[in-house]
Amino acid sequence: MLATFLLSAPLDAESDPPSIVTLDWTQAETLVALGIAPLGVAQIAAYHDWVGEPRLPESVVDLGLRSQPNLELLASLSPDHILISPMFANLSPRLARIAPVSNLALYMPQGDTWQQIHQLTREIGALVDRDGEAEALIETTENRLEELQDRLPDDPAPLLMVQFMDARHVRVFGDNGLYQAVLERLGLTNAWTGTTNPWGFSLVAIERLAGIEARLVVIEPYPAGVPAELRESGLWQHQASVRDESLITLPPVWSFGALPSARRFAEQLVAALGEATHVDD
Repeated sequence: MLATFLLSAPLDAESDPPSIVTLDWTQAETLVALGIAPLGVAQIAAYHDWVGEPRLPESVVDLGLRSQPNLELLASLSPDHILISPMFANLSPRLARIAPVSNLALYMPQGDTWQQIHQLTREIGALVDRDGEAEALIETTENRLEELQDRLPDDPAPLLMVQFMDARHVRVFGDNGLYQAVLERLGLTNAWTGTTNPWGFSLVAIERLAGIEARLVVIEPYPAGVPAELRESGLWQHQASVRDESLITLPPVWSFGALPSARRFAEQLVAALGEATHVDD
């Protein structure tokens, strides 16, 4: 089971969906995709910087830091249910004094990532009495990825997907991660064959990317000041994709996300590959 339920109770099928707060952005994006506006979410501005879409409604209250939420504010919202991920499991005893808590895990080292995402979607759907909407979200996402695969150019080059941590270090994404799961569904090849952590990335110096035959894909956001540093960086300017101007830069897509982020990443990537092909032509 991917979910651990604390003090939870079954929902009345005839009742309105429960009022939910969450500290986790993956759960927040999934709730919005299911048509549920959470009462509160932690670090809303950072959510919009890193997740991008779906946008959180203006009514959602910012609960403060994900690791140190404002418990007084959270209690004042009188939620029916609080959702967290294992990263914040240490908060469970305090949160459980406010409302029932569900700890929903994703990106576990065992098991297929894509199936884990499906399971998380169904678990959240069940918690908010949106089982049908959860199944519809799974189906529409799968259908959309099939459509996008048909739009890809012929014989695309292997891709190397990175996100900058500073001007000399990147997360490079591979096995166990959302981006890899999307690439597999699109029939694209990931050039990174190195090890990754349970969240699907490895932190490496940018010189480790040299010599890997692939088209570089940078996922924003860049840390402050990094674009200017990269313009002066010989290490970066000598990367093959930078030299031949084949570098692809994508808007922020939550690398630890669920179906909404998977669809957004697929759409952004396929569009960018199509544009690059037209330029090459």
